[in-house]
Amino acid sequence: MVLALVAVGAVFSDDVLWVGAEWSYPGLLEFYAPDGLDATTRVVLIVAALVKAQLLWLILRPPAPGPLDRRERALRWLLYLAVAYDLVLWFPLGLLPDMVDLVFCLVLWSAVYVLYLLVIRWRSRVLRAAAGAMFAVMVAGMVNEVLDELDLLELGPGIVIGWGLMVCGLVETVLTLVGQHRDGRWSRGTLTFGWLSLSTYVLVFPLQFLSGGFASDSLVLTIFMDAMALVHVVWLAATAREMPSGGLPAEPLPPARRRLVRVAVAAVAVLPVVALIQPESAPRTTFSGWSIGCDEFRQFGDLKPEERDDAFLCRARDQMGGVPPMFPDSTSDQQILAYGRELCRARDREAQVALLKEAGSERASWGVDAWDLVYVCPEIIGATQPELLRSSEEVEAANKAYIAEMNANCRDPWPRTKGVVQATANYSLFADGDYGYFVLDPKDERGETLAEQAIDRLYKDDAQVGAAGSSVLVGHIDDVIDLCLTVKAFRAAPPLRLAGWDQVTEVPITTPTGHLTVPEADGGDVGANAPMPNLAIEGKGRYRLRVYVRLADAGEEHLVVVFPGTSKKRLRLKSWKYDSE
Repeated sequence: MVLALVAVGAVFSDDVLWVGAEWSYPGLLEFYAPDGLDATTRVVLIVAALVKAQLLWLILRPPAPGPLDRRERALRWLLYLAVAYDLVLWFPLGLLPDMVDLVFCLVLWSAVYVLYLLVIRWRSRVLRAAAGAMFAVMVAGMVNEVLDELDLLELGPGIVIGWGLMVCGLVETVLTLVGQHRDGRWSRGTLTFGWLSLSTYVLVFPLQFLSGGFASDSLVLTIFMDAMALVHVVWLAATAREMPSGGLPAEPLPPARRRLVRVAVAAVAVLPVVALIQPESAPRTTFSGWSIGCDEFRQFGDLKPEERDDAFLCRARDQMGGVPPMFPDSTSDQQILAYGRELCRARDREAQVALLKEAGSERASWGVDAWDLVYVCPEIIGATQPELLRSSEEVEAANKAYIAEMNANCRDPWPRTKGVVQATANYSLFADGDYGYFVLDPKDERGETLAEQAIDRLYKDDAQVGAAGSSVLVGHIDDVIDLCLTVKAFRAAPPLRLAGWDQVTEVPITTPTGHLTVPEADGGDVGANAPMPNLAIEGKGRYRLRVYVRLADAGEEHLVVVFPGTSKKRLRLKSWKYDSE
């Protein structure tokens, strides 16, 4: 019938010739050759039709007689089903959703591969294991396509899986043919068609390269590849047909040849996979200076070992706040990690600076901090600074213990004079050390403006205390990062008690909302490290605020007392030179 259609089409109609040679609907002809077929393409179609007719005759030959066990019978019917799919079933399945076709192929070929392992007499555990590995890769590729269709998490990038399947498909065919040859049941003609089907895939790339020289662009190549695809179908049909005809397997191979076969099979199975692996030396850049993922890397102790290099890369490339990165943007991840480990082994800071200059760093003169290097060499940094190896929980616990110890070292300087409310705590000045600390009304809407005025008055008057409305700024007299602070509120002015203090100053303060307090650290770097009370014990109105300051062996100590008072005077009750205003 195929030859009849070709004969009629060659004389009367391009559409009939196309249907007879390509077994597809005429509409595709308009896609491939909108201007009609030229003479060369018509000849190619006729030759392709003759070849396909011969191959179809080989495919449709009846199966060889002989007994089959259950596995062999199942494999024969599954191979015939695969043949039917390649010839005709692809069309009706193509009319259904893609998922149906994908699942059909997944189930069919998974079963075929399992039966290949059970039915073929491989005569070698190495050969069977290598074939099983390739079969598993092929099934994984089909599973990946199903996952992609379902919009689920895939096993890997589609392009990588696609190229991997192409390579592993070739290896899988080679191993199956070797197994059939060693089994002894399949004829030389069947094995020849198997090797020819392998050659068809190998020729795809050079033929595509040469297709520009054929007529009608790539139409000739399409016709040729379509005809040659039947060679694979012939091999499948012949494998199913000849299964019972080979008798017993051949005699075992000599030990020397057996070892040679094992080495060859291992090489064929492993080398294509190795070729797909990207070399570790290929330069890459995982993070930029603005990568959002870098925010996830916190304390060293919170990270898994495999995350530590990424944490160092984030820190090395960080340029938040306009700070230049530790290394130029062109530096690869591998180079940064290598420099990081060399910096760990540097003798001193000068050696670190030299390494950074060699790397082209814009901040070479800064050196590198230990809390950055700990991620690439914890064994070196941790030996001298074990606190850098802590987790977030350990850091928090250590901070709480430190704060508790600092608070415990602060004592009430007036233990016998109890205020209505009072508190004693360590006050941290870290980020705000230039100014000191505020006593203020936290609910006053004009708080920010008044705070700025208080700062201006402290510097303008060269005073210990700057006051403006509901904000009072108290400065420190020594270069310290923290101090001991006691606050007390009274219903009337307490005794002066100037003895033992270096400076005493009294200023007015008001509260429109009935709240006066000292800001707390509350997990931050600045503030009182214990709860502070509301010192406005009489509610809204005017108060007086007296500040006592002295330097002791343990550090700087402050006492702030607040009591109701309407006076607006600012008094220096004691200083290096007594003065009153």
